[in-house]
Amino acid sequence: MVSGNLFHCRKHSWPPEEYVGRATLQLLDFDSAAPPEQAWRRRLNSHANILKEFSVTFMEAIKMVRLGIRLWSYVREEASHGRKAPIDPFTRISCKPSASQGVPLGGMGSGSISRGFRGEFRQWQIVPGTCEPSPVMANQFSIFISRDGGNKHYASVLAPGQHEGLGKAGDQGIDSWGWNLSGQHSTYHALFPRAWTIYDGEPDPELKISCRQISPFIPHNYRDSSLPTAVFVYTLVNTGKDRAKVSLLFTWANSIGGISHLSGDHVNEPFLGDDGVSGVLLHHKTARGNPPVTFAVAACETQNVNVTVLPCFGLSEGSCVTAKGMWGTMVQDGQFDRENFKSGPSMPSSPGEALCAAVSASAWVEPHGKCTVAFALAWSSPKVKFLKGSSYHRRYTKFYGTSEGAAQDLVHDALMNYKRWEEDIEKWQNPILRDDRLPEWYKFTLFNELYFLVAGGTVWIDSRLPAPDKRNHRNGEKTDVKGTEAEVNLSDGALVKHTTTSDYYSEDESVVNHEGSNSYSQHHPITLLNEENDSDDGGRFLYLEGVEYVMWCTYDVHFYASFALLELFPKIELNIQRDFAKAVLSEDGRKVKFLAEGNTGIRKLRGAVPHDLGTHDPWNEMNAYNIHDTSQWKDLNPKFVLQVYRDFAATGDMSFGVDVWPAVRAAMEYMEQFDRDGDCLIENDGFPDQTYDTWTVHGVSAYCGCLWLAALQAAAAMALQLGDKPFAEYCKGKFLKAKSVFEEKLWNGSYFNYDSGSSSNSKSIQTDQLAGQWYTASSGLPSLFDEAQIKSTLQKIFDFNVMKVKGGRMGAVNGMHPNGKVDETCMQSREIWTGVTYGVAATMILAGMEKEAFTTAEGIFTAGWSEEGYGYWFQTPEAWTMDGHFRSLIYMRPLSIWGMQWALSMPKTVLQAPEINIMDRISISPSAAAISHEFGVRKITNKAKCFGAAVFHCSC
Repeated sequence: MVSGNLFHCRKHSWPPEEYVGRATLQLLDFDSAAPPEQAWRRRLNSHANILKEFSVTFMEAIKMVRLGIRLWSYVREEASHGRKAPIDPFTRISCKPSASQGVPLGGMGSGSISRGFRGEFRQWQIVPGTCEPSPVMANQFSIFISRDGGNKHYASVLAPGQHEGLGKAGDQGIDSWGWNLSGQHSTYHALFPRAWTIYDGEPDPELKISCRQISPFIPHNYRDSSLPTAVFVYTLVNTGKDRAKVSLLFTWANSIGGISHLSGDHVNEPFLGDDGVSGVLLHHKTARGNPPVTFAVAACETQNVNVTVLPCFGLSEGSCVTAKGMWGTMVQDGQFDRENFKSGPSMPSSPGEALCAAVSASAWVEPHGKCTVAFALAWSSPKVKFLKGSSYHRRYTKFYGTSEGAAQDLVHDALMNYKRWEEDIEKWQNPILRDDRLPEWYKFTLFNELYFLVAGGTVWIDSRLPAPDKRNHRNGEKTDVKGTEAEVNLSDGALVKHTTTSDYYSEDESVVNHEGSNSYSQHHPITLLNEENDSDDGGRFLYLEGVEYVMWCTYDVHFYASFALLELFPKIELNIQRDFAKAVLSEDGRKVKFLAEGNTGIRKLRGAVPHDLGTHDPWNEMNAYNIHDTSQWKDLNPKFVLQVYRDFAATGDMSFGVDVWPAVRAAMEYMEQFDRDGDCLIENDGFPDQTYDTWTVHGVSAYCGCLWLAALQAAAAMALQLGDKPFAEYCKGKFLKAKSVFEEKLWNGSYFNYDSGSSSNSKSIQTDQLAGQWYTASSGLPSLFDEAQIKSTLQKIFDFNVMKVKGGRMGAVNGMHPNGKVDETCMQSREIWTGVTYGVAATMILAGMEKEAFTTAEGIFTAGWSEEGYGYWFQTPEAWTMDGHFRSLIYMRPLSIWGMQWALSMPKTVLQAPEINIMDRISISPSAAAISHEFGVRKITNKAKCFGAAVFHCSC
């Protein structure tokens, strides 16, 4: 899709030579110690400005006052039950967000810890749905250097001393440490899932230091990518004339963030492991009945590296060994007593007492010599428990078991295998990084936006089986959750029944113990096409809409983000779609109060795609979102059909198609009720009934109408391929009629009007108006409109929504009046949505407008990630205003940048599809308009291999 002479526009090029001296880069040019050519970079002394949050205007506040009162009441009610409301704009966090984030640690779905670019460990998400943003300042790497002759000594924490976490209550002990690093000659280089910190002569002018942070985020590797561990590899280069003794220190508090270190009953114990891996286990007893957590901090002892530990020290003067005393020992001796390994478990800590541990690795570095020292961190919390009782074992327990000793095994295996991880990561990333046709800012931002799949509150479990006879008796609630049994007739007459309920395997107080071996097996990365005899289904996966909007797998947003999962972890993506397919065919009759209007309805209707999979009991209690009744939303069902078809076309997975087809039909049939006038086109109902949930829509709308057209075409194509020809004819007939109506009501000669109403913004230019066309082109289906219409619309969006907003340096504003003024109808019409901007850029690429596409997306980089921007790196928000104020940090939708990469490198099954227009293969019979609800999937068994090879070309 990309032409060879593509980009003549300005590039954001950040060569490492501008941040690190050439001589230092040459010295570190071995064993991956030098930072990569393409990376996001910062100096450690860069100012981490406080981020500014958006505010509503006076008129917007007046419109939302009733909603605000109801929401406030609901937040208080949930708090009375010990629960956090999924949307809570009233409770402010104690730590103000700042421009300090960096690459997070660990794989996916086992809890996450982020690390700021200056070295602090922050943004703790060990307990599902909770986030402790403040850094734990006792968690640090430090260095102690002495040279032969004893004339030169250096001792410093390897982080600048000006931190918002220093000087706070409980941290008195670490004030005595050597916070001597200025950061002027130290730089941070991020290329997710790795990061490099280069200390170019700090604190010792004659010692060059590289710290390489590595996490096991490896596409198509469904084992290692689930591991809660990270490795820190220090490379030391002595440029002086004297031999240097260098001791690196890794300190860690027994804490999961916030004030959890003060809760008491925590225990530390040292360990001597295999292959020279030694360290300390920190057993953390969580509060409020949450499952316990065990941390392991370790280093690898080699012939030249000596590892010692201090299992316990405290942060107050009353501690047996204080932080000040620990630091003094390291300054004097550069190591701890080897006898500490024999000390055994500590006494449990008392409430109010902080318990920390330290691991030291020391080595002699010869003049002009080099040395490598490797540390690892792991955290093991095998059971994930949701507030309403359901518990599951995290996916990594399939390979490591559920004992507390798993943390020790995790750090051991991380230190033994990180080089293989790096090889796999480089094999994945290098083709993109070496593509000279792509702007440099795009290359590293593409990978860095994946931070959300670790830091976005992900949960990854192994079991996908429904509970055999599960009933919800919690708190005396009556659960009215109905399953649906769908029948699919195969060509041999056999009847396959798909029974769907909304309950998934879990236990309230116990979970199945998946005991696993700690040895590694050989892994072969899968392709998008499923491998035969692959028994691992990939497990069940949850990720939050955002850390401020605490709902799992919010579907209208997953529509944008799902390209990342489809390209990198397709099994996960297919299983998310299977989860929603089951949800479509189920019903939950419990009453819910909707806060926008104050009306009451039922939680989940059969045929309606849920907004989300829940908050406090995901999979079992869906639709945590209760602002509007989303069973009346017009975008969710079409988005389900479009995602399912895209995934089906890309993977060629016929079993997936059979699994979800009953739900696809049900979702399409459910939408019939929204065709109020029988013209085959759905209408919106005069309230914000789509993902823009403050932006009212009247009548036919560009956004939902285009999605509906695309869904009709996708459903017709899928029906044909699965042998359901009557339904294919039915959808094609509706599509042809609906398209004519859509163009007649909305096309104005240069773009599609916002809606067919008569409001002041009905003629607004909506950035997202071609969302349906985006998916159509991404799935290999024929374009919805003429090429001239598509390009005209995208050019209008580019000229107005992009370039009229600070010269294109902010992204695309959601709404723009045709007179060039921003649509200020509501909060969301005047916002710039990061994920929508990436989405429209992907649509531009698919339409052959590559230059406009990358200029559009570059606005998000400039405003969010560049040095002159607002500081949203590794916390990309849902939106920002024209003055750069954010709404909802660490948000799912910006993963849609992978929609751009999908457009640039679609799989052959999708890319070759337009050679035959599949819609032309559907002939409409006279009876199609009166199609029966009986349906069958014919010849699937015989056609499976054919469709898998080339789904649009076979003539079986």
